[in-house]
Amino acid sequence: MREARVLALMNDWRSAELDGADRALCAYAEKLTAEPQNMTREDVAALRAAGLGDEAIHSAAQVTAYFNYINRVADGLDVELEPEMRP
Repeated sequence: MREARVLALMNDWRSAELDGADRALCAYAEKLTAEPQNMTREDVAALRAAGLGDEAIHSAAQVTAYFNYINRVADGLDVELEPEMRP
């Protein structure tokens, strides 16, 4: 079961069995990654409606932003991926 969930998350989080908070976090992270210019207060409100507090929301924003930042640094420096990592 765990392996199937991990595979679903790796391929498309929408197909994974996630609770409301995890689903809201994935949607938030995806939007912040793909279209940060379109983030609104409603995106944060959706996280609150899913039961997340300010600290968890702040952590989600920080982790997502850092992940995006470090990937752009690696891309900009043409860092080679480790063999077990997918391109």
